[in-house]
Amino acid sequence: MSKHRIKILGVPFDPVTEDEAVTKINEQLLNPAGRLFIATPNPEMVLEAQKNTELREILQGTNLNIPDGIGILWAADYLETVKNLKSVILKVLLGLFSLPLIFFRSKKTDSGTGPNNRRVLPERVTGSDLMQSICKKAIPSARIFLLGAAPTVAAKAKVKLEKKYNCTIVGTDDGAATPDNYYNLRELINSAEPDILFVAFGAPKQEIWLARNLAHLKSVKVAIGVGGAFDFVSGAVKRAPHIFQKLGLEWLWRLFLQPSRIRRIYRATIKFPLTVIGASGKSGKHPN
Repeated sequence: MSKHRIKILGVPFDPVTEDEAVTKINEQLLNPAGRLFIATPNPEMVLEAQKNTELREILQGTNLNIPDGIGILWAADYLETVKNLKSVILKVLLGLFSLPLIFFRSKKTDSGTGPNNRRVLPERVTGSDLMQSICKKAIPSARIFLLGAAPTVAAKAKVKLEKKYNCTIVGTDDGAATPDNYYNLRELINSAEPDILFVAFGAPKQEIWLARNLAHLKSVKVAIGVGGAFDFVSGAVKRAPHIFQKLGLEWLWRLFLQPSRIRRIYRATIKFPLTVIGASGKSGKHPN
């Protein structure tokens, strides 16, 4: 990407909108050479990358990283605000002061800079939103494969996506991401000859699987880890109402439906920002 990548705890992010990402994907689909490996890291993935060396190296080597999480947008703004500050105390205070904004942030940015007016990363783009945007706007000849999720979920998502967007999905499979199944999945995907591969094993399994297998997938020009996207599209999991999505409150909706997710939500909304603030204050250095 021509735009400067933003690093958050060592993980780079590309400041692109959903539409810009789709444009980049269409350009790649028309390019006879190369491929795009795209990730949509959220705060949990960034935290996982701090201890998972393989995941960290994968995210540092992808072609495009799109922010999936209000916390990522907050972190980019916060780090931009404090990057020239020398005072560790002031960095920490600014971070703590802006922390509540994570819970009530709109999906898109506003004008200006800093914690209250974002423009460092233009918008949050979830794996589910990006997948559906691609299905809707990709070049008509694009062939798509859905890999992952629970049994029957990918097949149901295929029906929904084809009906809604008139896209061409050439195969689905819910095969395991284990190494002993790598060869079988490669053969299955290669026989379908897709241009686009959506992988829904969940993070970090999907990113690790792609990093280990993408070079063996001859026809694939665009590969993306999409997390729970198939669940949402198929109806297996009900997504938050649009107003919750717009206000950045999907975490609250998911907590209501699945109270067992409270640990994950704590990591995304509390542990992640505190880690970013702490890293910014260490020795007065900017964490990148």
